[in-house]
Amino acid sequence: MRWNLIPADPADGLLLATELNLALPAARVLCARGYRDPECARRFLNPSLGDLHDPARLTGMSAAVERLRRAIERHEHILLYGDYDADGTSAIVILMKGIELAGGKASFHVPHRLRDGYGMRSEVVEEAAASGVKLIVSVDTGIRANAVVRHASALGIDVIVTDHHLPEAEIPPAIAVLNPNRPDCEYPEKNLCGAGVAFKLVDALTADLGWEKTKRERVLDSLLKLVAIATVADVVPLTGENRVIVKRGLDGLRYVRNPGLRALLDVSGFHEGDSPSAGQVAFRVAPRINAAGRMASAADVVEMFLTSDLARARDLAAQLHELNQDRQQTEAEIARAIFEQCASQPVTDSDAALVFAAEGWHRGVVGIVASRVVERFHRPAFVLGIENGIAQGSGRSIPAFHLLEALEAMPDLFSKFGGHRQAAGVTLAAEMVDVFRERLRTHASERLTIEDFEPQLAIDSEIGIAEITDAAVSDILALAPFGFGNPAPVFAARNLELAAPPEIRNERHVFLRLRENGRTLRVKAWDFAERAAGIEAGMRIDVAFQLEEDSYSASRGYAPWQAILKDFRPAAQIAAR
Repeated sequence: MRWNLIPADPADGLLLATELNLALPAARVLCARGYRDPECARRFLNPSLGDLHDPARLTGMSAAVERLRRAIERHEHILLYGDYDADGTSAIVILMKGIELAGGKASFHVPHRLRDGYGMRSEVVEEAAASGVKLIVSVDTGIRANAVVRHASALGIDVIVTDHHLPEAEIPPAIAVLNPNRPDCEYPEKNLCGAGVAFKLVDALTADLGWEKTKRERVLDSLLKLVAIATVADVVPLTGENRVIVKRGLDGLRYVRNPGLRALLDVSGFHEGDSPSAGQVAFRVAPRINAAGRMASAADVVEMFLTSDLARARDLAAQLHELNQDRQQTEAEIARAIFEQCASQPVTDSDAALVFAAEGWHRGVVGIVASRVVERFHRPAFVLGIENGIAQGSGRSIPAFHLLEALEAMPDLFSKFGGHRQAAGVTLAAEMVDVFRERLRTHASERLTIEDFEPQLAIDSEIGIAEITDAAVSDILALAPFGFGNPAPVFAARNLELAAPPEIRNERHVFLRLRENGRTLRVKAWDFAERAAGIEAGMRIDVAFQLEEDSYSASRGYAPWQAILKDFRPAAQIAAR
């Protein structure tokens, strides 16, 4: 990895530490991330509902609330049209709860990933019209469904679009289109997920109904639990308003009354009183929600969150757990096939983007596999499953490459495509896969350099072992929730002595005991056994590491945190960027 030390003025960190009574390492991280003003840093550390933006600032909100309220008052049949991932299913539940609390009632439709694919379909609208639906509200979808919205209008159905994906040049001709990314929308937070936009509609609706402040805040805080899970699951930046949503929402997960959410947390390994971190939601909670849409029907997720029957909720949560195990096995098999192919046909610098495709690959998991390919080779990658002459799948990207813009440069290849900068999905004829591979590679090679393929490690601050106290670590961990846009801080410590030979566990993991001025630090390194073979006691090295909460250690009476090694090298100067 290339280490990039973020430049910062030491005086800024010292001032912030003094003003906020923070440990200096935490203050230096805040400064490195742009929070040099004490008041901005204070709001970052202690976000409140008051820090959420006014939902009325979303273009089209007044029209959306007026039409939704009219539908509720007239007891019209409302259909919520969602998506099959954690963001889409959560958005459905949030809006259904909001409509119910406002005195209305709604049904929902979630497409089947394999049968229906992504997006709104005219057949569903026709069925809705036949059943008497007068209003469709899309959630986490619809921003590119212009033809479907027109078809709904011709059938006498009004449509409100709530979405966060990037629009085309033409906005759907709906009653209202709520999307912070539409060009004429001045809403400050452009990175809301679909559930976040749905939450904003509920927020505006409750305000329009004239609810008293305490009642509104109680309802909003309750809904933020699901919005937080969806925000983490959809990998949007955990900064700005999203940080407020996730921090408050995760805190709320400590005590949950919803039977479905309680059952889901239980099967994910969290008990009453536990508050999962954003990372734990990403790796333990969200995959179980997504497993339904990947391997079966996402409608089960919506039912789980809406049921008041605890036994039914537990049955559904158990099913999600089993589906997630199936998903993991299927994903591993596809990844193994790809990496074996790469071993026989190595990826070179000329391969600026990668496309893998095969018959029988489960389309429900190819997006996760694409993420693993990007992690391994650090370049854009698509993984496609082929069935009945149709290739369908997902792509993931690196920060330097805009995936959706790449697809928009070759729209003639696809029958359907969409997404955003870091993730996208495509459907195309199987015989066009080779053409897609070459055109994507050419497009990427014209925009990426060899340096873009090199993994980089942003170093927030240098640190001395003497600065790493329990109190300092507590202040550092208070910068959470960590995730995309707000990663766990990385510290560099230079010229440390390896105080003992590397301790290797399970032939894979390593513990290093490092010493500086008589003080020692024990660092854990996952899957570092091969690299550790070249170091020995007495050597001096530079290390880059993160500090993580360790409840297991705390339960045994030791420090409630651990240091996790990200990289190391022989002691040398770290270049500031």
